[in-house]
Amino acid sequence: MTDVFDTVLLLALPASGKSEVRRYMASLTPEQCRNDFHMGPTVQLDDFPYVHLMRRIDDELVAQGRERVFFGSADKPFCNPYDWGTLIHLINEDFQTLVSREASSPPKISRYFFERIDRAGARAGIPARLAGLPAGLKTELEDKLRADCEPLLADLHRTARQGTQGKTVVIEFARGGAQGSSLPLAEPFGYRYSLSCLAPAILDKAVVLYVWVTPEESRRKNQARANPDDPGSILHHGVPLEVMLKDYGCDDMDWLEENSEQPGRVPVKAHGQTYHLPVGRFDNRVDKTTFVREDPKSWKKQDVDPLHQGLSNALGSLGSQLRVRPRS
Repeated sequence: MTDVFDTVLLLALPASGKSEVRRYMASLTPEQCRNDFHMGPTVQLDDFPYVHLMRRIDDELVAQGRERVFFGSADKPFCNPYDWGTLIHLINEDFQTLVSREASSPPKISRYFFERIDRAGARAGIPARLAGLPAGLKTELEDKLRADCEPLLADLHRTARQGTQGKTVVIEFARGGAQGSSLPLAEPFGYRYSLSCLAPAILDKAVVLYVWVTPEESRRKNQARANPDDPGSILHHGVPLEVMLKDYGCDDMDWLEENSEQPGRVPVKAHGQTYHLPVGRFDNRVDKTTFVREDPKSWKKQDVDPLHQGLSNALGSLGSQLRVRPRS
């Protein structure tokens, strides 16, 4: 039996430190990751690049005098909140690409991603939005967005080459609900809904690493990290304030844990059964991660040690459950 996690769902509010955690782990030796964190060499999946592409599609539609199809405006939430499910279905496809080690090489790269977004949206119950655009407009959008889509395809090919053998797949996403919402959060908001959209192949072997910050701290760090000159960056993108308040004003991880029949696990009702995913919490309410944005040569021991110990505690608490992942 392997002593490393198969799949880790890295969950938290925006700017909580998820990407910094990934960067820190990438700086360690394989022995450190295995011995301290039960992590093998990691393969990363993230839904943010698809959010960014959706916003870019909207931007180009507006430039052509058309209405946006994904967001109310450049700084507003999804028009259809079931796009939270669209993002998960895109992750499911990326995971299957990783498992099969077969990435597509489409002749029209932008069209490939447009079709994937429409297909994932259909699985979330949303009618196609890009397929029905006038042919001339769609061709122009494809040309305009080729530079955005080429790196996404290159990432898929790199991911496929890595495969999963001996690796830990890290899947990162953030979910929540409006500030002041009552719990449980109503579908399609929050982790309860999005976790239920994950494919069985992910849920069968997943554990959760939850980076714990308050919504107020999430908003503070989001503002601090935002670089308007690098909106597509994993480390430096900023989430608009209205989105922070309406989509990430709270989250439901505490509620899921408190209402679980199995302590230390969150229940996920999906595919006709209930999965019980082990959860480890990394407490980042007092910031332990921002320094990771800097050049590793500048990292100080007094900063590194609390981060390393906090991750070791959170992931170590999950290590005893590597062999026990019951379902009902």
